[in-house]
Amino acid sequence: MAAMATQQQLQVQKVKNPGLVSCNGSPTKDEKEEDMSRSALALFRAKEEEIERKKVEVRDKVFAQLGRVEDATRRLSEIREELETLADPLRKDVSVVRKKIDTLNKELKPLGLSCQRKEREYKEALEAFNDKNKEKAQLVSKLMELVSESEKMRMKKLEELSKNVELLQ
Repeated sequence: MAAMATQQQLQVQKVKNPGLVSCNGSPTKDEKEEDMSRSALALFRAKEEEIERKKVEVRDKVFAQLGRVEDATRRLSEIREELETLADPLRKDVSVVRKKIDTLNKELKPLGLSCQRKEREYKEALEAFNDKNKEKAQLVSKLMELVSESEKMRMKKLEELSKNVELLQ
């Protein structure tokens, strides 16, 4: 781990201090810049891999802990059921009915959410439909105005042409 940190520090120093080009055939400035780019990229990739590895470790630990919690919850539920059975023989029947109710509640919840979502989608679609209908009505009204105006202009032009023809005769 310390060797890796030292290597990373050396790579960072190489990036910060590129050095000078010598005349005795040592790498050119472009080659050094390319080496620095490669070093920086390698450093970045190494850190990304380390982060990803730690992320996987944490996720595995969380899933393991969740599995243990689920097992403990299941065991506690079984123990509770056994205690309830000892206390009252009818309690078992009550417990069965409660379980069925809980199961139905679990099934109803997504159905209710689906209904709400679809109602919302319906309202949005209806609103969009109404907006488009309003826009269409406005455009039809505008078209009627334009057609009416066009007819008036054509009639006026025809009257003018008619007067011109009469004047020519």
